Amino acid sequence: MSDTGRTLKGLARSLGVSAATVSRALSGHPGISTGTREKVQAAARAAGYVPNRAARALVTGRGSGFVGLVLQDPGYGREHSYLGEFVQGLGQGLSDHGVDLFLAFVPDAQAELGMIRNIVSSRRADGLILGRTTEADPRVAWLLEAGFPFVTHGRTDHDPAPFDWLDTDGAGAFAEAFALLRGLGHRRFGLVSIEEPMTFRLHRVEGLQAAMAGTDATLAVATSPRYDTDRRDRAIRAMLTAPDRPTAVLCLFDGLALAVLDIAAELGLAVPGDLSVIGFDNIGPAAHARPPLSTFDSDTLEAARALAGILVARMTAPGAPPVHRLIQTRFVPRASHGPAPANT
Repeated sequence: MSDTGRTLKGLARSLGVSAATVSRALSGHPGISTGTREKVQAAARAAGYVPNRAARALVTGRGSGFVGLVLQDPGYGREHSYLGEFVQGLGQGLSDHGVDLFLAFVPDAQAELGMIRNIVSSRRADGLILGRTTEADPRVAWLLEAGFPFVTHGRTDHDPAPFDWLDTDGAGAFAEAFALLRGLGHRRFGLVSIEEPMTFRLHRVEGLQAAMAGTDATLAVATSPRYDTDRRDRAIRAMLTAPDRPTAVLCLFDGLALAVLDIAAELGLAVPGDLSVIGFDNIGPAAHARPPLSTFDSDTLEAARALAGILVARMTAPGAPPVHRLIQTRFVPRASHGPAPANT
């Protein structure tokens, strides 16, 4: 047995099973067959493997060995590759601790809270990951009252927040985008946003507004329900055909930016000659757009891995102080932004 067998993941690789199976076999979980349990225990003894106490506690009778990600439909996943990267990162991060991830899909926000209540009351999971946080999020309020371990991807209006969260610095990114475009001569700006009260929307808009304060820049806003593509396209088209249309448009996320590129092409506007466009998230299709989209990379994969680690730490140390982590973005300059048109 090589040295890699002295870690849970290495032991799992050497046996051709999952890290969760190894952890459960070593903890005596009843769902593991006698043959598998004996095989894992023998290999662990031969390798000198010492089980991680935190992982073992998560898979004993005191827990399920799972954490849950509840997906509202519509919700995560409509932004092309975003969901795949996020789930992959969560899975990788949790497997490091011998914990499994399960996904629960629900049809609307009301049903989502009901699903969370069922998961907690039935103990189907030892912790939860919450995404798409809102300023006053009922899921957060309920889980805090229930005393159940969770971490949010995004923040709420709690200040300071008495729970764990990880978020991306959208305010800083939008301020950076404004400064960049203003330095290129742009004065007429557009913002393509959504109507839903998501906290990420609030922070990105606040970052843009703070950066614009005291400057001579103007701002036109096109907003629509997040998944109403007809209203989205009408709002964008109205913005781009206005008498004093923007010469630079910031989009809340890449899906909106790709729609702007498509409509600009329909209207005969050259990007970036007539119009600069910047998105957020750096999803896969952004690099293959026409022209390739300039955007901000929020490192979805690593953020999800970090979320997994924060949640496992909370499950193993419930009384620890809350963890608040703000991730900085990286601007990815491509071909969709440039100097303001000469006649503006």
